[in-house]
Amino acid sequence: MKKYLGLILFLLQLNFLFSQIINHEDVVKVNFSLEQKNCEAFIVAKITIIPGWHINSYKLPKDSYAIPSAININKTTKLTVKEIIEPKPIQYIDEDLGDMQSYHKGSLTMKRRVLINSNIDFKVSGVFSFQVCDEAGKCLMPHEYPFSLSVKGYKLAVEKDTISEKKVDALTSNNGTEKVKETIPPSKKIPEPKKSMWLIFIISFLSGFAALLTPCVFPMIPMTVSFFTKKSKSKADGIKNALLYGISIIAIYVLLGTIVTTIFGPSALNALSTNVWFNLLFFVLLVVFAISFLGAFEIMLPNSWLNKADKASDKGGFIGIFFMALALALVSFSCTGPIVGTLLVESATIGGIAPFVGMFGFSLALAIPFTLFAAFPGWMNALPKSSGWLNTVKVFLGFLELALAFKFLSNADLVVQGHFLERELFLAIWIGLFAVLTIYLFGFIRLPHDSPTEKLSVFRTLLASTCLVFVIYLIPGLWGAPLKLISGFPPPLSYSESPNGIGSSENTNSHSENNDMHLGPQNIMVFHDLEKAEAYAKEVNKPLFVDFTGHACVNCRKMEEKVWGEPGILEILRDKMVIVSLYVDEKTALPASEHKELEYAPGKKMKITQIGHKWSYLQTTRYKSNTQPYYRLLGPQNEDLDIGSADYENHGNATDFKAWLEKGLEEYKKADTKN
Repeated sequence: MKKYLGLILFLLQLNFLFSQIINHEDVVKVNFSLEQKNCEAFIVAKITIIPGWHINSYKLPKDSYAIPSAININKTTKLTVKEIIEPKPIQYIDEDLGDMQSYHKGSLTMKRRVLINSNIDFKVSGVFSFQVCDEAGKCLMPHEYPFSLSVKGYKLAVEKDTISEKKVDALTSNNGTEKVKETIPPSKKIPEPKKSMWLIFIISFLSGFAALLTPCVFPMIPMTVSFFTKKSKSKADGIKNALLYGISIIAIYVLLGTIVTTIFGPSALNALSTNVWFNLLFFVLLVVFAISFLGAFEIMLPNSWLNKADKASDKGGFIGIFFMALALALVSFSCTGPIVGTLLVESATIGGIAPFVGMFGFSLALAIPFTLFAAFPGWMNALPKSSGWLNTVKVFLGFLELALAFKFLSNADLVVQGHFLERELFLAIWIGLFAVLTIYLFGFIRLPHDSPTEKLSVFRTLLASTCLVFVIYLIPGLWGAPLKLISGFPPPLSYSESPNGIGSSENTNSHSENNDMHLGPQNIMVFHDLEKAEAYAKEVNKPLFVDFTGHACVNCRKMEEKVWGEPGILEILRDKMVIVSLYVDEKTALPASEHKELEYAPGKKMKITQIGHKWSYLQTTRYKSNTQPYYRLLGPQNEDLDIGSADYENHGNATDFKAWLEKGLEEYKKADTKN
């Protein structure tokens, strides 16, 4: 209703306007200038208002009837228009209208930030739009002051192939590519996901302690202590040798991680997570590791390696200690090998320096106990005796590796959309594996290397009970329960034999009459084609939620299952927005006429032959990001709303994500009002 109050007030003021002719130039004077530094510039409007008059603020309260003041810039590819900056306005509540007034008077400076996309000098033009009112509340008609300013091109701008700011038409057309200027200097790279690196370090550190409790490693502690006790001439000498031993253990495993990172390269490692053949290879490797842990066979290195390392350890000084650590790594490989292999596989899916970080965390946990016991042999008396519990630890790790293996098989199936391992079958496999593990821990079955168990320890009983509870927790997932505790591991709810749960007869096509929409996360109907989604969003006048995702993206599934379904968020996504999910690892081939080779960075080209290539190229060139999930909101003209992006690292909780969505709705409403 308040939106019509401005018109009512305007009609009431006609008597005032016709009885006294007042020019806007006599009330408000504006001088324009440009402040520029490198690729960033500000359009500056210095405004002077005569006493007794005022102009409205740019950021008006929600549902205000007033017309905001704004610096509007004519559309050009040579600039990226950003936010408006204004002084703190004067605010009061109009008791007659029940509305908050927000305005400026006197002299003030308003700026609009822009980013320069050209290395050639050019002109920027636009208008300063405003409405001026007096203290009695009588207002003149809205007015605009035009401006035209000279802008210097940014010399570090990079020329590259890109697509249109709004659509991907240029990418899929037969007209070649369009050259535009980009303001992001080559030196600015996408930061590594810090939380992922910390996560891989913590997992690796805990895995190192798990490896310590295996039959191949734990018995080596007394042998190591005996070696250093005999070799060290004094306590100080023993501590020094122990520290060198620990450093050598870390160096050996870190060297392994460094070699893996160097051979494959950070970007190649990151690509493994969506590569079908590598996921299948990882599945086979983890199954082999798991079967080895269960006792079917042992993975052994050549005896010649061990003999050479053992012989070199007899030498004195640091070299002898280093080869003693190498001998430990080789002797214990049958137990540590599967764990190290699993860590390298898992860290490879994160990419970057994750293998280096993973091996550092693993070796640090492994080295600490050996170093401490070698430095202080008296602590040996507190260690438990080697017995059958060591093999139980090994079997437990084997079941965990077997469960993890099916995650990689699921990734491969999701990428090719084969629907061989849908959510129900995946959960059934996990339920079966953990049920057998529960039975094993309770002592009802024995494996080849197990010793007879007369009674269960307290810890083993608690661990078996925990596994039983976990099995019970998984069972409702067969009927559509979200299972947030393991979100990201099973296939998404939509990748299911029965997306609405076993026994549900609801027709998923009834959610929408639009044939271009598909059932997505949280039973929300989504598009998979950007152009069709843009057209539909304009038709229904809703913001377009662009979701860059991946079939094999674990964090994408976590976000969809843990955050999208939260109260308040689900309603916004389902009812107030149009969603398009763009899968960057979608393997469906594009028509031959649309195959291209485009430059996405200076000297780097990408072959566009699949749908996933198209969306990956779009995200990389338009948003300078290549991680998923990555979210953007588009406005009424399919332009990027000036609220930035959202992702799992910074918006992986309901509070922050909801705030980002609500801000987007507000910005959309403002943009829609202007249009």
